[in-house]
Amino acid sequence: MTEPGTNDERAPGAPAVVKGTPAAVQGGSAGGGTVKIYTDGACSGNPGPGGYGAILLSRGHRKELSGGEPDTTNNRMELRACIEALRALKYPCEVELTSDSRYVVQGIEDGWAVRWRRNGWMRDKKTPAKNADLWQELLELCAVHRVRFLWVRGHDGHPENERADELAVAAIRGIGRR
Repeated sequence: MTEPGTNDERAPGAPAVVKGTPAAVQGGSAGGGTVKIYTDGACSGNPGPGGYGAILLSRGHRKELSGGEPDTTNNRMELRACIEALRALKYPCEVELTSDSRYVVQGIEDGWAVRWRRNGWMRDKKTPAKNADLWQELLELCAVHRVRFLWVRGHDGHPENERADELAVAAIRGIGRR
């Protein structure tokens, strides 16, 4: 049996549908296609007010998500962007998730998070893993969907990464107006 949260254990499911608008993002392995997700997190100060942005694309449909927290870190917002995007999918599906966070991409693709969980959320015998609550949530969602994480260089002209960053920064500005 493979470790929960790894790409090997997720079975393809019904077409994915993102909750929200009537013309919701649709796709998934059974529905023909992969849902493409682009995420970014941002923080004004670290820690400080933070925001996240996510874009979901599938079969000609687009959905944008954003939100924020008044006191957080950039890495927490990077994780939150992935979590909220995967949560928005109604059914298990194939996902290609692109992030400019090496922390997130390597945490999943290189098996760090699975190893930390297996070791009681410890990086080594003396050092606890940071953000264990969010890593746990992300691993649970990765067990539902077949997710491949890809890294893209941030602020390098990638249109969807730039848009996810705009959503994250706007969410930070929105926190100050609450």
